Amino acid sequence: MASKIPFVTDMDFVYGEPQQVSPLIRRVVANNAGPFTYKGTGVYIIGKGDVALIDPGPDTPEHLDVLMRALNGQTLTHIFVTHSHQDHSPAAHPLAERTGAKVCASIIPIRPSDCDTIRLEAGDDLTFRPHIAVNDGDRFSGPGWTIEVVATPGHTTHHMAYALIEENALFPGDHIMGWSTTIIGPPDGDMTAYLNSLEKVRDRDFTTLWPTHGPPIREVRPFIDAYLEHRFDRERQVLAQLERGKRLIKDMVVEMYADVDKRLHPAACHSVLAHVIRLVELGRVGCEGPPCVDTEYWLRRAA
Repeated sequence: MASKIPFVTDMDFVYGEPQQVSPLIRRVVANNAGPFTYKGTGVYIIGKGDVALIDPGPDTPEHLDVLMRALNGQTLTHIFVTHSHQDHSPAAHPLAERTGAKVCASIIPIRPSDCDTIRLEAGDDLTFRPHIAVNDGDRFSGPGWTIEVVATPGHTTHHMAYALIEENALFPGDHIMGWSTTIIGPPDGDMTAYLNSLEKVRDRDFTTLWPTHGPPIREVRPFIDAYLEHRFDRERQVLAQLERGKRLIKDMVVEMYADVDKRLHPAACHSVLAHVIRLVELGRVGCEGPPCVDTEYWLRRAA
């Protein structure tokens, strides 16, 4: 039986208007809705007075003006970026130039692909470099707030989430999204690392998750358990497709994602590839040459 994820999809917001969503958190949603961004990039402003900001979003004049109005009368000290995709990081340095804030993010390099041509999401922000390199467990603080870096590789090799200690909350970026599952696109995306990161976040027992796209997740442990089971169910589906003689990922996706918007099928090919790579590493699936979207695969029979 297919796993059921208790998605949360309702968002009460107005583009361009800062919204107080918790005692320490305000959210501003960028007007960049789409099949990968849902209603848009949710930018989070933490604290009062001296404040931090998480995932500043796209670099457009309109969006930067909105953020500057939201910051009026406050001092932005830190800009935290979960990962360098075009819907998360581009506004970081333009905003830092206007405010004097320091941009904080991982400096783990992106793993470029040499065999797959399908473009995912809005693409990588290849020129992005932070002022301050962050690592798992690092802490930053301001008046009344403490941010802890939580390494969550999987969606990308360099993905970082950020915990707000005072509210036992996590900003998981694209690692966990309430409205949808997360794309894992090899080689920069890694399914085994992703599953391990999901377990890591689950076992921290956060009260609330504030994804960059979509509304908050309040029932955190059951949600992540369902996320994990969904991935294991996809793995079983891949094995079933191979058992039926399907050898190409694109042919598997047509059946496995029959109920999903076809615009997302190219991205789904990469998520299936991530599962297949994991199964190859586990010795359950074989292939000739490097595992890519267009590679042919087969089941390995137990000896």
